[in-house]
This record gives sequence, structure tokens and C-alpha cells, in this order.
Amino acid sequence: MNYRSVFRPGLFDGQTIVVTGGGSGIGRCTAHELISLGSRVALVGRSSEKLEAVQREIQTEGGTVTIHPCDIRDEEIVKQTVADIIAQQGAIHGLVNNAGGQFPALLEDISMKGWEAVIRTNLTGGFLFARECYVQWMKANGGSVVNMIADMWNSMPGMGHSGAARKGMLSFTETAALEWAPSGVRVNAIAPGLIISSGMNTYDDAWQRRVKARIASHPVKRLGTESEISAGIVFLLSEAAAFMTGSCLRMDGGAPNIRMNWEIADHTKNKPYNGFHLTEIPDFLREESE
Repeated sequence: MNYRSVFRPGLFDGQTIVVTGGGSGIGRCTAHELISLGSRVALVGRSSEKLEAVQREIQTEGGTVTIHPCDIRDEEIVKQTVADIIAQQGAIHGLVNNAGGQFPALLEDISMKGWEAVIRTNLTGGFLFARECYVQWMKANGGSVVNMIADMWNSMPGMGHSGAARKGMLSFTETAALEWAPSGVRVNAIAPGLIISSGMNTYDDAWQRRVKARIASHPVKRLGTESEISAGIVFLLSEAAAFMTGSCLRMDGGAPNIRMNWEIADHTKNKPYNGFHLTEIPDFLREESE
């Protein structure tokens, strides 16, 4: 395996972990790290083509992975997908509830269709997938769930639909942690800040300028890497986090702590961690990342 994980080899030997949104970005990176640590992985996503590409990457390195095309917003399809994963893998020890998506827009410009699409993707779909993993396997066998949210502590102007959904997912995390604790199931959330991802290439020029401006105002003066978020996910799934449930791990470089009356000098003291050998840098950030 070529992934340079900070965790010990064999950490997830004998375990099956589901990664939704596994065809790209953080989900793809996390799948590779889990495989490097001995896990079997079930990749879930809407695009069969993307899932197949990641499957080929993992199989080339000797990993065991199954792929499961699924629209997480469709309750019946989610039920069947979870049943298929159990049938093929035999168990679900962990769930990385990573699938999501949004688009930049002011509240006044968001249609009902657009609002519902983001809420269903970032909140409803995550609930459905976690519920089915719990009902179909974890209730009787225990397990760990990690829900993906975001840096939405000061709200998300320009993407209010996503901010509302992500805060809802945090509340769901806290509730599920209490209700599912007697079954030996831990439920936590992870909240990334701005993370370098190839998906940023789809941002328009205005949003690319905003991303660069965020770098200048950021306490650590850089964006995060997919590997840094994956490492947080792996920790929450692992036995080292056995005493953590109902918690949210912020991984945002201190962005929510920015204050108008506190200026941070430019620096290069915070060095990124990137263990993913197949990471992809968006074109407009390539110079900053080199």
C-alpha cells in the first residue's frame, strides 16, 4: 500500500467500513487510508463510473472493496443498498457518512427545488443511511458512525441551505449517540473547514477568489488537506475514540476563531500533512500548494 497513514498497520483488520460519497474527494481519500489499515471497504455513491475508478485504484494495491451505486435520498434504495452491503461483506462495523453536496447561492436566489435537494442530500440522506446501518446490523452488533458536517459555526452566508442541513446533522449526531449507546454504537461528527479538493475546479471565478481570500485571513494561512480530514475520521472510527460519542471534531485550522480586531501576521509555520499518494490539487490552488 502506498498510503502514508499515521496510524498503525492492521488497525481495522477484519472490519468492514462503509464510505458514502466514496467516488471522489474526502470519501475517496478515506477509503484508501482505511484499506491501507486493513479494512474492507464498501463504497457508496451516485456515480457508478466514479466508484468503479476508485475500486480499480484500490484493487491495484491489493485492497478488498465492493461498490454500491445508490441515491442516499431514496429511502427504499438505501434500505436495499445496506442489505446488499451486508450480503456481500457480511457485516458493517463502521459508517463514514460522507456523501453530500451544495452549490453557492444567496438565500433569495434559492428555489424550493434547490433548497430541498441540498437538505435531502446533506441531512435526510445521512439520517437514512445511518438509520439503516443501525437497524440492519449495528443494533445487534455495535459499531461506529462518523457524520460529515462542515465549518458552519458562524453560519454559512452564500450557502445557507447547506449550513442549515449541516447543523441539523450535528443535532442528529447528538441524539443518535444517546439513543444508540445501549447497542454499543458510537456516533460522532467531523467538521472540516476549507479543504483542498479537485472538486474546487467547478467553482466559478468569484468563489475561487473568495477561497484565496480565506487563505490570507486564515490563522494557519493555508487550506486543509483531504488526508488531514481522513485522519480525523480514522481516529473517530478507531478504538482510541472508544470514550467519544455525541462529539464533533473540528478540523478547520481555527477559522471559526477569527476575530475582527485580531490580525494574524503572514507565516508559513503550519505545515500540511498529506499521506494520500493520489491526491489531486485544483488548478487555481496549485501554486499555493507547491
